[in-house]
Amino acid sequence: MHNSVTTIAKYTFLEALRNRLFFIVLIGLICAFGLSKFIGELSVTERTQIEISMLSVSLRLFIVFIMGLFVTTSIVREFNDKGFELVLSHPVARYSYYLGKLLGFCLMSIILSVLVSIPLLLEVPVIPVFYWCLSLICELFIINALAIMCLFTFNNITFSFSAVVLFYLLSRLMDLIQLISESPILETNTISQALINYVLDGIAYLLPDLNSFTQTVWLVYGEVSVTDLLPVMVQTIIYLVLLSTIALFDLYRKEL
Repeated sequence: MHNSVTTIAKYTFLEALRNRLFFIVLIGLICAFGLSKFIGELSVTERTQIEISMLSVSLRLFIVFIMGLFVTTSIVREFNDKGFELVLSHPVARYSYYLGKLLGFCLMSIILSVLVSIPLLLEVPVIPVFYWCLSLICELFIINALAIMCLFTFNNITFSFSAVVLFYLLSRLMDLIQLISESPILETNTISQALINYVLDGIAYLLPDLNSFTQTVWLVYGEVSVTDLLPVMVQTIIYLVLLSTIALFDLYRKEL
């Protein structure tokens, strides 16, 4: 089992190299760096803080969407090319296939996270960048597992990637949405408003608190410690187990 998992992970990683994923990320990195410098030049005060904020936010969004898109297209291509059936025609368990793909994608996430963190070292001390990079790795791990699960469930690249984007945006913006729903400007005593609040609270409990991941304030003010990473690590483990369980359930019920 160990050999099959590492072999699948190896070829998943090689596929990223053949598709020039790292080259695309490098181009995006250069564009994000140039954009942050341009916006920083337009600012009147706190130019460095604005540059760091723009660079970190743009890099995080870019790498998350690139990884989500790559995972979905990679597995869809493998299904369409009958690569999945070819792998399982050998004595390889389905969970080994899943673990191998997830391991390969997570390995790419680690390398890409380190790559996009390097430009931040020009303006930010090493320790905040290190914590930010670790948190970004955890964020990408969740996105990888989610993208695989959506592919096994919907078996459609459009639905799968749309679900990943919606999941990510809701997880990032849920605190803001809840804050707006509880605004004193709104009529909070109505039944419909109370029902909306209950629904939003239920969705918030189901989603990871990605708003606490990879925070820009860590880089701008350097205020970050190990305690800030503990909830990030715990949520990552919980959602990896949960999403992997759902993905394996859908994978085992697939007919070859």
